Amino acid sequence: MKKIISSSIIIATLLITGCADKTERIDLNHDTAGQVMGLDYRDFNEAAGKMVQSMLASGALDKKDGDRFVIAISDIKNDTMQHIDTDQLVKKIRVDLLRSKRAVITTAVGSDANVDKMNKEVRKLNDDADFNQRTTQKKGQLIAPDLSLSGKIIQKNISMDDGKQQVEYYFQMSLTELSSGLAWWEDETIIGKRGSGKSVAW
Repeated sequence: MKKIISSSIIIATLLITGCADKTERIDLNHDTAGQVMGLDYRDFNEAAGKMVQSMLASGALDKKDGDRFVIAISDIKNDTMQHIDTDQLVKKIRVDLLRSKRAVITTAVGSDANVDKMNKEVRKLNDDADFNQRTTQKKGQLIAPDLSLSGKIIQKNISMDDGKQQVEYYFQMSLTELSSGLAWWEDETIIGKRGSGKSVAW
């Protein structure tokens, strides 16, 4: 009896597995799949790309001596209904800024998610007799940031007369000069989507 039940379970599992949709790999460069009401990688890539291009075009990162500004990443707040990781947006911006050769990013200070704690940890080795002191990182070597990048992602859900819904995502960012506290650059990118009122956008 036990053998019969076990066999039935195995057969049922195989049938379910065989009928399930196959998993496909996404071609990130040629993704023709339909849009979703929530935010996906395409939205983050688009918003980050537009923000960096706007920042570079504004002249805010044009340093007179031809050197590069040091930017600290401050808080990027998620004010949407979704449990998204804002680091997805920040990472794309960081990579694009570094590639532009107009700025460098400090990981010594900033929001918790963008700080590399090893910057401080290695300096504790200065008084550790187990380490060759010529190889340790000395005090006074960390470079303080010139600018701070902060922002917010806002979501608005709007019910339409035809029963559909419109979801608007506002990507807002500011670049602040830390010595004066003045915003050298600000911009907003809006991504809007329309779909079924039954679609979930969180």
